[in-house]
Amino acid sequence: MNRTTLAICAFFGLALALYWQVQVKRNAMALVVDTRIERPDFVADDLRTTEFNKLGLVESKMSAKHMEHYAKTHTTLFTEPVLMLYPQNGKAKWQITAQNAMLEQLTNQVSLHNDVIIDAIDIEEPLQSLETRQVTFNLETMIGHSEEPVIIKGNGFLIKGLGLFADLNVEEITLLSQVEGTYEPH
Repeated sequence: MNRTTLAICAFFGLALALYWQVQVKRNAMALVVDTRIERPDFVADDLRTTEFNKLGLVESKMSAKHMEHYAKTHTTLFTEPVLMLYPQNGKAKWQITAQNAMLEQLTNQVSLHNDVIIDAIDIEEPLQSLETRQVTFNLETMIGHSEEPVIIKGNGFLIKGLGLFADLNVEEITLLSQVEGTYEPH
């Protein structure tokens, strides 16, 4: 074997050894799981759930297109949720829809985001609809709050404001600032 053939064989041998070493490292890196990324403990599609209080009365109902639960952080994420709230007397009064929601189990608070609409179930209610970008409700106290712009529609009136405080048990909603309204009798 001449020197040229030996050099070519050595060169290809070295290239093959380097290629093999890179592939071994790449395969080892593929097996490493990034522990900083939390994965859901379980997921559900087309979810429907009902929560009862200590007296056995319905407290809330929720349906969602998609749900992801994270046990480590005690949070649940919902896509396209529909939340029915039942204040103290046990009758459905409010339906809340949004694009996204997050339930924090430790505080029993649900934060709804993007296109939040709160509709009255009873068509005789003076307040028929409330729209905002974000609202957070405590499911135990039925108290909600938001710092976002709010539009309230009712029988013959329209009210706009910035921020809200709502106590659904006593059916009281307070707009926090920049309140403007119009009234048109029937």
